[in-house]
Amino acid sequence: MGEGQIDNWTSPMDFLLLGLGNVPELQSPLFFLTFMIYSVTMAGNILIIVLVVAVQHLHTPMYFFLVNLSSLETCYSSTILPRLLASFLTGDGTISAHGCITQFYFFGSFVTSECYLLAAMSYDRYLAICQPLLYASFMTWKVCIQMAAGSWLMGFLLSAVVIYLLSQLKFCGPKAIDHFFCDLIPLLELSCSETRVVTLVTFMLSLLDLVFPFLFMLASYVCIIAAILRIPSRVSRQKAFSTCSSHLTVITVFYGTLIIVYMMSRSVSLRQLNKVLSFFYTILTPLVNPLIYSLRNREVREALSKGLRKAVVCIQRS
Repeated sequence: MGEGQIDNWTSPMDFLLLGLGNVPELQSPLFFLTFMIYSVTMAGNILIIVLVVAVQHLHTPMYFFLVNLSSLETCYSSTILPRLLASFLTGDGTISAHGCITQFYFFGSFVTSECYLLAAMSYDRYLAICQPLLYASFMTWKVCIQMAAGSWLMGFLLSAVVIYLLSQLKFCGPKAIDHFFCDLIPLLELSCSETRVVTLVTFMLSLLDLVFPFLFMLASYVCIIAAILRIPSRVSRQKAFSTCSSHLTVITVFYGTLIIVYMMSRSVSLRQLNKVLSFFYTILTPLVNPLIYSLRNREVREALSKGLRKAVVCIQRS
């Protein structure tokens, strides 16, 4: 094997993540900004999980899926941010081959699972608004659990296929990955093996885990909006739309940035913009989601305010 060549993922050699930019004076501000984002993301998503579990009237299919979404966002953030925080703190951007493939596997798994979970949530809203008389019989707890479990399972299984193909590649110098985490395209750019098979399989899988759920959600919301517009009462229309507006906002933010990132040219001039958009959907989206659901959802706001009042009363009594 030639000098600087990484035979495969069993090699002990490391990669170098270049991060968001080699500007030493920005490392401390970026560390504190990222730390605050990670803290708020974890606290917000965990708070939603606790609220839904603790408040009895939130034990409905919609909030069951919301708990799964918040759990995904928590895991999703934890695959990238702790490593990024460590690199800001120490200035060391190296990551082992095993660490890199592990990070990409879990990142890909959680992104794929979120795509399917958002599709399941759109189906739930479709039944609630377009088929209200059939909602209780169709959306049983057994069906909800199967849909949520299927979303998680599909994410881990489809990502495992890509990881297996990646593990067959050889990687040559330079070892620098021009990104702040181990993503597929920057990894393929470093390979000295033929990558057409990996690219083709990844494209086919993306039809299953990105395009198909997106088209399903698009069709669901076309039906939902058409049904809402047929409601004669203006108040009833607003109430119906408010039940799905938060989910529609999350879909728009998540898929909008995801599509732009992976369809954008990988030319040198656009790499920094690509990293900025990647930062948005990998780091800011998990932060924004709990805010969207808590600020735009009346039931979540009411449950949160009641919980805070009880907590204040308990503190005062103690």
